[in-house]
Amino acid sequence: MTLEDPRKTLRAELRARRKALVASERIAAANALAGTLDQLADFLVDPRIAGYWAIDGELPLHSVVAKLSRRGQHYCLPRIIGPRQLAFVEWRPGVDLEANRYGIPEAVCSAADLLAPDAVDIVLLPLLGFDRQGHRIGYGGGYYDASFAFLRGRSEAGQPLLIGVGYAAQQVAAIAPAAWDVHLDYVATEKELIDCWAERA
Repeated sequence: MTLEDPRKTLRAELRARRKALVASERIAAANALAGTLDQLADFLVDPRIAGYWAIDGELPLHSVVAKLSRRGQHYCLPRIIGPRQLAFVEWRPGVDLEANRYGIPEAVCSAADLLAPDAVDIVLLPLLGFDRQGHRIGYGGGYYDASFAFLRGRSEAGQPLLIGVGYAAQQVAAIAPAAWDVHLDYVATEKELIDCWAERA
């Protein structure tokens, strides 16, 4: 059995778990998430925060984005620029969006607007599942792992900080990492901010 076989099964289970959340739980979680992230001092001051456009039941970031705007921080969305490669584009309400090949909205921009992965300060990563040690199950495309491969193998938090974002219900006991996985520095849920380095110590 290959590594992808158990991951495929786990992805299906985690999608079903997330889909089972009712609307009131999703709304409450979205509002609570902003407070969770504000527990991290860097999140209150770093100028460039990259996130995602929530789809398919992902934990929405609208409350987070509103707080960033009020603090004068810049919110960036990912944009596919090549095979398994992301860049980031500053986005604010009113900026045009267009769907990428997966139907995910991306900010319309020129090449000059693109920010390399190492040019943002913090990245909020969507996920299907996570464990407390910073291992993440994504959707299998490998875009984040490839784009942030320069952070692989580090022994402390780097630049940018990688924060997985998900519902507490998406936590699993342990995820077997693959060789290409890039570990998260933190995980933020509606209930807590998990310092993955402390959990691994």
